Amino acid sequence: MNRPDSFFIDIEAAMKAPPVAHARFAIGAVVQHKRFGFRGVIFDVDPVFANSEEWYQAIPEELRPPKNQPFYHLLADNGDGSYVAYVSQQNLVEDDSDEPVEHPAIPGMFEGYEGGRYRLRPEHRH
Repeated sequence: MNRPDSFFIDIEAAMKAPPVAHARFAIGAVVQHKRFGFRGVIFDVDPVFANSEEWYQAIPEELRPPKNQPFYHLLADNGDGSYVAYVSQQNLVEDDSDEPVEHPAIPGMFEGYEGGRYRLRPEHRH
């Protein structure tokens, strides 16, 4: 059978993936932003940057984190209001306040707060 060369995949190239750092924080962990101080609960983790290039370029260059690290989706609260944040691993630390995070989406996604962590509702686990 005759097939064009474009049909075949370079297996070695396809098997090479970008290096992925290990996530330091888990879903349900309460974390704090190192620079801006807001707190949040992690509800999703990207092993490497997975947002838009436009979003990335909007970060001032001197603050722009490398893309080859985990990025976390947070239900965040800064004392003035609740929002969703997307934060690189290098900008997060474990929150040691043992205080829950105030965010209206938490009850729909998590159940219970104990030991500085939220438990994901069973229907959101996979």
